[in-house]
Amino acid sequence: MSALVVYESMFGSTRAVAEAVGEGLRECGPVRVVEVGELIGEGHTVRPPDDVSLLVVGGPTHALGMSRASTREDAALEAPDGLVSAGPGLREWLEGLSAVGLPFAAFDTKVLKPNIPGSAAKVADKMLRRAGGRRVAPARSFRVHGKNGGLVEGELEAAAVWGRELGGSSAVVH
Repeated sequence: MSALVVYESMFGSTRAVAEAVGEGLRECGPVRVVEVGELIGEGHTVRPPDDVSLLVVGGPTHALGMSRASTREDAALEAPDGLVSAGPGLREWLEGLSAVGLPFAAFDTKVLKPNIPGSAAKVADKMLRRAGGRRVAPARSFRVHGKNGGLVEGELEAAAVWGRELGGSSAVVH
């Protein structure tokens, strides 16, 4: 199995989750963890590389769903050192993606309190199914303390466990 973990992150929490998921997946084979702007820059906007047998995508929940240019602009106002993902986001990459038959899973980061509805992972899951992907796990949320308050204790460990579970799933083609 070869996995590709693609993430969008504003303040670093989603990047940390993506890296932890990647660590869990590494027990089952090679993994590449990539910020979405790197893929867009490489021109991989139509289909992930052919050697990918599992695609995992994740981003922060913004305004009840995935980020948009306007919500990224708002986030930038609260990031004096700049955003982790400063260019086009996961939504833009997924809009042009063909994932026919590709096993996938989606995750997001969401604030712990207040518990606001909406999920970037559920939107990504829907977009990937429309692109022809085959879901191997339900969309998963990892909790953060506010926009830039960091991850809730235990979430990185939970992300690594989730990565191991994804890698060991019989639904993924090995």
